[in-house]
Amino acid sequence: MSRRDFSRQSVRRQLSGEGLRPKKSLGQNFLTDDGVLLDIVNSACLKEDSCVLEIGPGMGVLTRELAERAGCVTAVEIDRTILPVLEKNLQEYSHVNIVNGDILKVNLLELFKTYFGAKPVQVVANLPYYITTPIIMKLLETDIAISSVVLMIQREVARRLAAESGSRDFGAISLAVQYRAEVQHVRDVSPEAFEPMPKVWSSVVRLVPREKPPVSVLDETHFFHLIKSAFSQRRKTFINAVSSDGSIGIDKEGLKAVLTSLGLDANLRGETLGLNEFAQISNAIVRKKC
Repeated sequence: MSRRDFSRQSVRRQLSGEGLRPKKSLGQNFLTDDGVLLDIVNSACLKEDSCVLEIGPGMGVLTRELAERAGCVTAVEIDRTILPVLEKNLQEYSHVNIVNGDILKVNLLELFKTYFGAKPVQVVANLPYYITTPIIMKLLETDIAISSVVLMIQREVARRLAAESGSRDFGAISLAVQYRAEVQHVRDVSPEAFEPMPKVWSSVVRLVPREKPPVSVLDETHFFHLIKSAFSQRRKTFINAVSSDGSIGIDKEGLKAVLTSLGLDANLRGETLGLNEFAQISNAIVRKKC
């Protein structure tokens, strides 16, 4: 497979040559669209001295384009059986490191120290749909030097990441990600861009980790627990959903008093609240508990 030869036929031919087929259990859908490939790489804004972590390189199509632009690329691939294809396609790039492992089990602190030192890292990934959220949260919650994260994910998930309060797609994951990063939509991607073709559309998004959160909270654990409780029963009002969770530390009347003191409607629902409102409510409850 040459640098630009990653057509559907070429993908099938390479896999067949190794006696392989895409694994549904790993969510393997290999990119075969040159335009999408370039949009992903361009949105990463790479330079000659850039350090890149790629998650799920598969056959190495995206990896090679990253290697053409960045000074150091480390690719973490969970599928041991596809390594011969990956290594063959990357053999000309001495500055590419291949790590066989599960990114959810890999110690990111050790990985970054080993391959990137103290340099900031740009993450690029075509993520399996079924583990998108855990991977995103691991990247954003681990104390590592990430300057940007460019992801190919299911379109519905992309919409949830960027959703605003009050919209149908808005939820706990929207708040969790937006608290830690700015979310930018790059483009949507049709199923025809992959081999095999998935049943849903995908989207490319770019996350830029924030230097500090956009709101101030007294207790992050309480803050996110409050958010989780508010969205655990979407059909209920905020008060009814949250007050039924004893670990929040406030009863229904107390919560109603907090909302009233903040000028908020006692009958509102959780999806109408943004980061600022959740921070105000959480801080008020934490102060009452002190």
